[in-house]
Parts: sequence; C-alpha cells; structure tokens
Amino acid sequence: MFWLRARRCSAADRAVASAVLEAEGAPGLDLAEVRAFMGNGAPVFVQRMIAARGLSGDVATHARLLDGFLVRYDSALGLTRLYPGAAEALATLSAAGHVLGLCTNKPERPTRAVLAHLGLAETFAAIVCGDTLPTRKPDPAPLRHCLAEMNAPGGFFVGDSEVDAETAARAGLPFVLHTGGYRRAPVSAIVHAAAFDDHAALAPILALLAAPGSAG
Repeated sequence: MFWLRARRCSAADRAVASAVLEAEGAPGLDLAEVRAFMGNGAPVFVQRMIAARGLSGDVATHARLLDGFLVRYDSALGLTRLYPGAAEALATLSAAGHVLGLCTNKPERPTRAVLAHLGLAETFAAIVCGDTLPTRKPDPAPLRHCLAEMNAPGGFFVGDSEVDAETAARAGLPFVLHTGGYRRAPVSAIVHAAAFDDHAALAPILALLAAPGSAG
C-alpha cells in the first residue's frame, strides 16, 4: 500500500496556505512551517496554521478556513506532478501482480482530483482517505481498512514520514521509507524495513522483502 504524496513543490503548498491566511489579515507561512505542519491531513494542517498565527480556534473559523484551503488546493492541480519514476514504479508493480492500495490523510475530494489529474484514477484497488473513517493515520484503522478492501491478508506500507512509519508499526506491517518526502526526522530515527530515494529501486526492494526467509 502507498501514501499519497504527489510532488507539489513546497512553494505551491505555501502559496495555497498563505492565501487562506492572508484573506484573514494574517501573515502567510514560510517554507519551514509548511513542511512542519504536513503529515496529519488537511484539518490538522489548518489547525496548525490557525494556532501559528493566533487566529480564533473556534469550530466555525476552522471549518471556514479548511473549506478555503481545500478549494484553493483543488485549483492548484496544475502545480502537482509525480516524483520522477513513480508512474513507472507503479506500473512495474502492477505488471508483477502486486495489488496496490492507497491510504492517505488527504480528504477524498482532493485525493481523487489529484489521482485523475495524474492519470492514476484506476491504479489502486482500494483508496482510503482522511475522511473515509472517523480516524486518520497514525491510527492503524485506515490502513487495516485498506487491506480489507484489497482482500489482502498482509503487505507492505510505502510512505515518507514519521506518521506513515507509526501507522505501519501499529498495523503490524513492514514500512518502506521514501527518503525524499516530508519527513522531519533523520532516516536513522525512523523505523523502516527498507528505504529508497530513486523509485526505480522500489520494485526490487519489495521483491526482496517478499522473498521467503526475508526479515521483512
């Protein structure tokens, strides 16, 4: 199973978030803040934006800013692209008979819009989003739900953050870390069965981990 982190440059994420804040008369985010706030889904991202700028934390304000964030996020699809080699890696895994699932904290609306934009709408046998269940990663329930939707007794979780690593551990799945994403800790501090930067290495890594007798 995979997380969803299509390659939107941090500047694009910053532009979306800053537009929401500036409409409230607050300063926008810097790149370090954008990276620090990511990983737990849009509602938490917006909550962190609100707290960082000292805005009202009431439910109505959060709902309004979240809606504005998602609308602007949808309009920024043109800035979204896959990591180099990601499409080929997914195609290679599918051709080898792997069943692919997607587990993300992003809400369903922008998730499906991104997948359609990237030509991946039919790639995954199961798609579990941040609003599919009452809980989100790092709670293991979404990952387990994704496995059930795939009719898979087990597998591997490929992700790029501490949240993804914790989710995999709590679900009892080996974690494969993409080192080029939004992690905040060094690679050595994140528990993982294997790590990669070049997506061409992913299929061989999973084949090795799936081999009989593998520690993964």
